[in-house]
Amino acid sequence: MKIAPAKSLLRSDMLLYVLILFLVEFVRGAALISFLSLYGTKRLGLDLDVIGAAITASFVTDTAVKLAMGYLLDRFPIRTVVNASLLLSFAGMALIGVADAPWLFIAASGLFGFGLSPIWIVCLTRVREESRGMQMGVLYTIWLIGLGTGPVITNLVIDVSLGAAFWMLAAISLAAWMLSFALSSRRQMHIERVPFIRQLSILGSRLREMKVLLPGMVLQTLGAGMLLPILPTFASNDLGITSTHYSVLLTVGGAFTAIGLIPMGKLADHFGKKWFLVVGFLMFGVVLYLLTLKPSYGLALFWAFVLGASYAAVLPAWNALLAAYVPPGQQGLGWGVFSTVEGLGGVIGPYVGGLLATLLSEAWVVGVAGALFMLISLFYVFFPFHSLRGEKRLSS
Repeated sequence: MKIAPAKSLLRSDMLLYVLILFLVEFVRGAALISFLSLYGTKRLGLDLDVIGAAITASFVTDTAVKLAMGYLLDRFPIRTVVNASLLLSFAGMALIGVADAPWLFIAASGLFGFGLSPIWIVCLTRVREESRGMQMGVLYTIWLIGLGTGPVITNLVIDVSLGAAFWMLAAISLAAWMLSFALSSRRQMHIERVPFIRQLSILGSRLREMKVLLPGMVLQTLGAGMLLPILPTFASNDLGITSTHYSVLLTVGGAFTAIGLIPMGKLADHFGKKWFLVVGFLMFGVVLYLLTLKPSYGLALFWAFVLGASYAAVLPAWNALLAAYVPPGQQGLGWGVFSTVEGLGGVIGPYVGGLLATLLSEAWVVGVAGALFMLISLFYVFFPFHSLRGEKRLSS
């Protein structure tokens, strides 16, 4: 009996993957956005440059190991890879609690980042082709909820005790590792045992086919990464709003992204991906430019809603587009390579954004990021979507 698309992501095994993904992203968001900085400075007495290096180490290892993790997922049972990686993540978090030496704190953060890599790739490999856009929307909703609620709840706990926040995150990391023992040890039936050299040859062929997409993959995460270090000061200095109002803006944008991911994914499955990418990136770029004009707080709230809806339109369509280039039978390796390429922009972006803000201003960074997204939108106007496997004629 054929499983209906709306239910295909609700299989009992997939629910377990999604639960683990939520816990991992909860800890990731809490650690990178608030916990590492506050715990490192206030509890361990470390300087801010050490905190920055530790966060960078986490991003770098998370990005760098995706290629190797994809290879492992294509050769070993999923449970083995996920279990081992989550054990490393838990070990990294536990080590952070006592890492009062700078080198140890940086190493622990890198270990923590290393252990987070496989679960996202595993979830991508288990999404079904016939409803990929909708299922991508579900996964990104879980990712966004975990990433968003982690810092919020952790900040509330930090107000009570930094030690309590550490033990909470350590316990959640431990819970994610324990849940991984319940995963099936069977290898996925569609994965072929192909020598690594042959897999690289297949991927090389696919990368040559999609070489026109590679700059866009980096630019998209570069533009987003540029905004990370400057958004709080941009909101304060240029928009003239308090930290509380800034939190409301983030909540509005995040909420509408989470709400829109699943319906946008379904629409992208039905109508094709082209105009979701074109309009989504265009609106993202235009709104970023409009924010540099210092709108009122009420108008800024509206722009936050538009940004959230635009992001919801882009994410499922982009990942469904990328999936067309993942070699059948080597999904783990394929997603590992593509995630690594995408991650390059995320690693470089925060440094570029901080440098531009120092040399020019935060508003310049927002404007440059907006221009990047508008250029990406223009590119997708001319991209030959009609040639993609399974793409709707309406998008050509």
